[in-house]
Amino acid sequence: MSAPSLQTIRSAVQLALDEDLASGDATTSALFPTALQATATIVAHQPMTVAGVAVAREVFLAVDPSVRITTTVKDGDAVKPETPVLAVHGDVRSLLMAERVAVNFLQQLSGIATLTTRFCAAVHGSPTRILDTRKTTPGLRALEKWAVQLGGGKNHRFSLSDGVLIKDNHLAVLRSTGVDVAGACRLARAGAPHGLRIEVEAKTLQEVKEALAGKADIILLDNMSPALVRQAVALIKQRALVEVSGGMTLQTVAAMAQAGADFISVGALTHSAPAANLSMDLSASRGRRARNR
Repeated sequence: MSAPSLQTIRSAVQLALDEDLASGDATTSALFPTALQATATIVAHQPMTVAGVAVAREVFLAVDPSVRITTTVKDGDAVKPETPVLAVHGDVRSLLMAERVAVNFLQQLSGIATLTTRFCAAVHGSPTRILDTRKTTPGLRALEKWAVQLGGGKNHRFSLSDGVLIKDNHLAVLRSTGVDVAGACRLARAGAPHGLRIEVEAKTLQEVKEALAGKADIILLDNMSPALVRQAVALIKQRALVEVSGGMTLQTVAAMAQAGADFISVGALTHSAPAANLSMDLSASRGRRARNR
């Protein structure tokens, strides 16, 4: 997956503006009945991997195409605290109306990129790759998976059509019909579009053996301890790629990499990343300053 298209970004921005600005801005309209030129600066207040500059830019332009935008850093840059991210000059009313949506996108996406950077750093020096999952905010998957890339991670499936992943619920239903893990792999290979890799979840070493018998391309070791992962990797003997998942944390991910995982999928990258700390400062041309949260 590459960076989201401009159309994808603009669609997400429009939905967010429709939510926040559909009926106008009562406060700004009351306080500023006429135009006043001002400059807004969005600043990062913590070390972070910045993501969402391109999105924030489109927010300001969607509210007012006449604003002038200067980007100080680019998406994917690592920044120190108190680093300016972008500056916007124009009518203060436009800047205030765009502020919350622009900062929200930057906080959410930079939070994801920053957490991903930390996970990648935790397995640095190993061949293990950090993957995201489909546990994304509905409607924002393209942006959130882009943020994972900016943080150094790799994208797993974008949608259900991107690969075959036979999980516990599939297997539970199939077992009730007498089909084991190996049989599930064979069914998938026979029925899936040509060229898609077959991945299957395994919770025990017995299921790993069945996955190997079914010639799975990738075996997903779910909720196993590092010791059990090590045993599974020894059993697999490079006959399939090994993915590990299930409650991965910054404290446990290195042990999983050392156990021999090719990939570690981390749902927390997108569903639990803490928002990055950014805010917007305003400076009016006549010298008045305001800080609006």
